[in-house]
Parts: sequence; C-alpha cells; structure tokens
Amino acid sequence: MFISVIIPCYNEEEVINETNHRLVNVIENLTPQFELIYVDDGSYDQTPHLLRQLQQADPRVHAILLSRNFGHQMAVTAGLDYAAGDAIVLIDADLQDPPEVIKEMVYQWSQGYHVAYGVRTERTGETAFKRWTAKVFYRLINCLSDVQIPLDTGDFRLMDRQVVEALKIMPERDRFLRGMVSWVGFRQIAIPYQRSPRLAGVSKYSLWKMLRFAADGILSFSLIPLRMAIWIGIFTFGFSLIGIIYALVLRLFTSIWVPGWTLLFISVLFIGGIQLVFLGVIGEYTGRIYRENKQRPLYLIRERLGFDKK
Repeated sequence: MFISVIIPCYNEEEVINETNHRLVNVIENLTPQFELIYVDDGSYDQTPHLLRQLQQADPRVHAILLSRNFGHQMAVTAGLDYAAGDAIVLIDADLQDPPEVIKEMVYQWSQGYHVAYGVRTERTGETAFKRWTAKVFYRLINCLSDVQIPLDTGDFRLMDRQVVEALKIMPERDRFLRGMVSWVGFRQIAIPYQRSPRLAGVSKYSLWKMLRFAADGILSFSLIPLRMAIWIGIFTFGFSLIGIIYALVLRLFTSIWVPGWTLLFISVLFIGGIQLVFLGVIGEYTGRIYRENKQRPLYLIRERLGFDKK
C-alpha cells in the first residue's frame, strides 16, 4: 500500500513544519510506503524555503513550486498529476482538517470504498457568516445541479487511483474538484469530523474568492441559469403583454391616454434589467467556452523538488 498525500500551500510559513510533523506521524503508523507532495501556489513568504529544507531532511517529502499563484484547485490538480500512490489524500496545510482523520479514510478504502470524504460536523474558529454562506452554497448547488454534491464537505478526502485517473482526463479550466469527484461516481463514503481552528495565519479565501469559487461550482455543473433566462423571459413577455393591453384600453376607450409614463418607465427599467442580468449569465458561460478553447496549460511549474530521487 503506497499512499500519496497532496498538500497545497500558499503563504503557510507559520504552520508548514507542524503540518509536516503531524502528517508524517499519522502516515508512518499506517504504512512505511508514502510520499508527501507539497504544492506551493506562488507563495511570497518563506514557504518555498521551508519546503526545500523539509525535502532535504526527508526523501519522502516532495515539492512542486508553481510559477505563480494559479489558485487552490489548480495546485491540487498539479499534485494529482504527480502523485504515484495507490490511494491519494488531499488535505490543506492549515491543519483545520485534522490529519488523524486519514486513518479512518484509509480503513474505509481498505473495505472497498473508492472515495472517503470528510464531512464537517462542526467548523470551530470560523465566523458565523462563513458557516452560513457555506450551508447556503451547498444546498443551492444541489438544487441547481444534476450532480448531487455531499453537504458540508471540502476537498479533504482520500481517493483511489482509479478515481484520480478519471479526474486526470477531465481537462476543464474552471475546476470544482469536489463536484468532479461526485460526478465520476464509484463507491463513496462520508467520514464525519470536527474542523479545527487554524493553527496560525489567516484564511487565504477572501469574500471575492469565495464568490468566484461558488460561481465555478454552479456554472460548471448546471445549465439552470441559462434555462431560467427562458422562463423569466416568458414571464416578462406576459407582464409586458398585460401592459400593452392596458395601454390600448386606455387609448381606445378612455380620454386618459397621455398619462401612463410611470407604467412605461417601470416597464422599461424592468425589462432592461432582466435583459442585462441574463446577458451577464450568457456572457459568463461564453467566457468559459473561450477559456477552454484557448487550451492553455492549467498551471506552470517553476521547480520540482525530490521527484528525481523516487
């Protein structure tokens, strides 16, 4: 049994040594054959330097240094491309997801499950706003998408080699890995756990990044926003038809036909607003098609550490 652990990093100098220590302690008790693959996503602190030190001290530690910040999902993708394990674990470097849960994931994998994913029963240390928006997001995406994504999950999970090979033939640029793992299927099981506060540092996900990530999840797995344009267009047409009939009745059967600018003003604003909203939705899908057609690489690597020694 050979286990690969992928740890994406972005400015994690305060926690990286403790993360490595806890991961090694956990995995060593499970199997002597393992590798830790750190993927530095363009950090500008001492994280790359610390990764070099870790790799020099332990040949089981490898590192991929990306040429710039490509984002969390691309960093994980880079790790998946280089992982050699029979089972591959994804875990963030901030220790909010306890490495000790990996033991239960490996046990479920040994029982025949292809994916063992963590489900957060508690999110200690996170703001009420973040907890509330996370709950709303997962329930919203399951309402909109044909693929059901388990509630309250992140990327913390163990995947069998078969699942990873399936993910590697999915080249989309706007990646939402937890949705992609649900899409590929196989036998999957939930592992409940309590999420811990960050050991140090601050979250790298700003409000804008969280909104962008939510948009990637919804637009990558649902055509409902486009279909809504049709239904709202029909509703708007019906509303406008009522306005037209009202204007004709006033003009033909009453003498109060000059007034009515208020209704006209409201109708123009309403219809114009709806058009602009759905032009934006259509533009977002079109933009994604444009990015896919350019066929740029998902990420670029500046340096690889330790892989030549495998």
